[in-house]
Amino acid sequence: IGANTDAGHLSTMTRADKIILLGEKLCKGHGCGGYPEKGAEAARENLDEIKEELQGTNLLFLVAGLGGGSGTGSIPVFATVGREVGALTIACVTIPFTIEMTRREKAREAIKSLAENCDSIVVIDNSKLREVAGNLPLKDALSVANALVGAFVKNITDTITQPSLVNLDYADLRAVMERGGISSIGIGEGDGPSRVEKAVSQALSTPLLDITDITTAYGVLIHIVGGEDMTLEEVAVAGEQIMDKVPNTKRVIWGAKVDPDLSGRVRVMAVLTGVTCPFLSGVQKPAPAPVIPKEVAKPLRQAMQHMIDALPQEKISRAAVFSKER
Repeated sequence: IGANTDAGHLSTMTRADKIILLGEKLCKGHGCGGYPEKGAEAARENLDEIKEELQGTNLLFLVAGLGGGSGTGSIPVFATVGREVGALTIACVTIPFTIEMTRREKAREAIKSLAENCDSIVVIDNSKLREVAGNLPLKDALSVANALVGAFVKNITDTITQPSLVNLDYADLRAVMERGGISSIGIGEGDGPSRVEKAVSQALSTPLLDITDITTAYGVLIHIVGGEDMTLEEVAVAGEQIMDKVPNTKRVIWGAKVDPDLSGRVRVMAVLTGVTCPFLSGVQKPAPAPVIPKEVAKPLRQAMQHMIDALPQEKISRAAVFSKER
């Protein structure tokens, strides 16, 4: 679903299955002039239509660039409807550069509103883009943020809906993203003999949000993609290395798939939920989850081996997900 108050922008969203022109009476097909209150009012004008479209939804991704009017004001309205219909609601938003103080404050207030109804809010800070795309022209660097948002949503949906080396299902996703609160994403890629170590290190060392300590993350979602030469051993090593970096996490889930275009390379996406960000210090945190004693938690490699041993040889590449709680 594509939604905006700007009719001209909506006309470019040719791949959306459904288009909603928000606040046609209020905005008359134009933007909101940077006023989030107007964006919220515009969304409420279409509230019945939004409810109808989201009825029966189990998993809802909300994507917006925050700091302006339309997206900043309307996305909390969509989140409210998502909570009402019982969907696992995950927002993935970008926030403006540090120098854009007014727009940045609008974004912070929007995230506070989102926290009331979203299970997890994945935040990408444009100011952190210089660490991964600092040498690119401004337009291209901002496109990186859009690509990361797209990769996040696509990686999760593909792993749930398409055959993969290691699949996730909806229950697995819910286990780590429900009550996830503020979340950060990191992506790394490596090649050569130490490609897994390189990819994991990059993914965890350059999260696209300023967080104080990754070891305090509430949960971790790991997605690993590699060429046809990627082995289960490498998948296990990647998972173990990430788990070593976040020893206090309550839940870890992961999925892996093969992409022939990544021959010789491995790409790792790590989503850390329940992180602490100084800029978002006033945003509510998720309720604590019950902790399973460590002595009853199986090590990753042992659980994987049990999973593999239980499968017919021809189905090993369709192995089910391993989910760890401790």
